[in-house]
Amino acid sequence: MINDDNLLPSGAPLPLPSSRTDDTGDSAMLGDHPLRFESSAVTHVGMVRKVNEDAVLDQSGRGMWAVADGMGGHAAGDFASRTIVQTLSRLPPAPTISVYVRSVQTSLQHINELLRQEAARRERETIGATVAVLVAAADELACLWAGDSRLYRFRRPRLEQLTRDHSYVQELVDAGALSPEEAQRHPMGNVVTRAVGAHETLEVDAHPVITRPGDVLLLCTDGLSKVVSDDEIAQVLATRRPAEATRELVNLALLRGAPDNVSLVVVRVDADTGTVTQPVTPVV
Repeated sequence: MINDDNLLPSGAPLPLPSSRTDDTGDSAMLGDHPLRFESSAVTHVGMVRKVNEDAVLDQSGRGMWAVADGMGGHAAGDFASRTIVQTLSRLPPAPTISVYVRSVQTSLQHINELLRQEAARRERETIGATVAVLVAAADELACLWAGDSRLYRFRRPRLEQLTRDHSYVQELVDAGALSPEEAQRHPMGNVVTRAVGAHETLEVDAHPVITRPGDVLLLCTDGLSKVVSDDEIAQVLATRRPAEATRELVNLALLRGAPDNVSLVVVRVDADTGTVTQPVTPVV
């Protein structure tokens, strides 16, 4: 959600009818029974927008990955997404997944308040961002999100969306008023019902993520999911390592005209090899 996106007011009724990359390949030991992660992140301004209001975070060494999609216009949306990523990048690793989830939730609530104060100072209606965060501690993972940034899991041969969009069209799909295919073409497809900075009270969904060695996890903004099909995403994740997959998926989006910023993080889950690396710097 950037310049021309709309946010549904809190409590409103829902009718029923420049390119930056970070290729890491890090691994992380997180607790007594760690998994190993190979990851890569990329964010691209796309083919239409003049400003990239997305940001990505790729810190395998800390067990933290995220995408944020800013809204509010130039010098506002990018401020929101950058603030989210930079704040999350400073969180210390946690001993358990429940502690890590609470830490991220607390951090996002703090950012929500900060963005609302900044919007008031700049006399703007909203400065905010959708976000999807993946965290890992020991051999457990969890996802937190607000808005329509997504997490997918590819487990051969199936790609599964693990998050549910907080959006106007998703509410229509849930009510049976739209098919998923119709939702992709709906004129209000950019209207989100949750975002960091949008409302006084931030609601963040959090769910465990069940993985096994060989799974590939994809965090992405809607700049990818709206122009590249699930089948195409699955084919790339099935045949490419994370660094290659991020580049190929962005290229697919660019070939489709990339009307929005495009950002994604690909994380491959493997059995631990005993290697420990330092966390990498977030890309913002």
